[in-house]
Amino acid sequence: MNRLLLITIAAVLLVGCETTQVNVETKKLSAKKPTRVLFIGNSFTYWHGGLWEQLKILSDSMDPTLGYRTSRVVKGGASLEVMWKETKALEVIAKGGWDVVVLQEDIPETTMDSFRTYSRMFVKAVREVGARPILFMAWEYDRLGWISMNEIAEAHKDMSRELNVDVAPVGLAWSRSRTLKPDLDMYSEDREHPSFAGMYLSLIVIESIISSADPLSRNPEKQPIRGFNRLGSDNAKHLRQMASKTIQMWQSSLEPLKELRAQQK
Repeated sequence: MNRLLLITIAAVLLVGCETTQVNVETKKLSAKKPTRVLFIGNSFTYWHGGLWEQLKILSDSMDPTLGYRTSRVVKGGASLEVMWKETKALEVIAKGGWDVVVLQEDIPETTMDSFRTYSRMFVKAVREVGARPILFMAWEYDRLGWISMNEIAEAHKDMSRELNVDVAPVGLAWSRSRTLKPDLDMYSEDREHPSFAGMYLSLIVIESIISSADPLSRNPEKQPIRGFNRLGSDNAKHLRQMASKTIQMWQSSLEPLKELRAQQK
């Protein structure tokens, strides 16, 4: 009987040791390295406190946290060309230490040629420091109405094809939301900058492109982003759905291109 008792105790201790080892390994696996994200853009990026701040707040409110560390170089009214020539964007990128650099163009403020030229230059600079570039597709607005949302989207698709670069299709998500729920305004009173809803949808689309996670999963129990409670849970859910569906549709439209690239390798 004593022998049986000793065997039982030994078995319990062994299971306990194995469980402890599993817990240690699980903690090691869950200790994710922070993702360092740099935002380059104009007021579309810094409106409502800044997408870099909102991304950090979203990150910290998730359980487990998403581990984002964020920064920015921003200038009001700037195109990528202006960001290249008149800010420290290139210097900050060149210092390195970034995992992702989000490049926001405002095509109505510039030209197609400028967008193409400086997208190429920024993407090259980002990749030279070992970071991943993402093009932030913004939206159309009435003040500079020479270009449509469809044309903005096609321009970004062209650059995605040429540069093999990911695009956050924010403007398309805005358009889809405006069609399906027109009472939820994406624009602020100036009809150019994002409302809180527009900012939140931008954030969710960009984060999903960075992480490859479904936007529907980015719904923490408590959301401390200032103004979020006024948006309402139903509207927030709608916007996450718009982000998810738009990204699916956008990526599906690029599938033939991915297949062609695979064949060429």
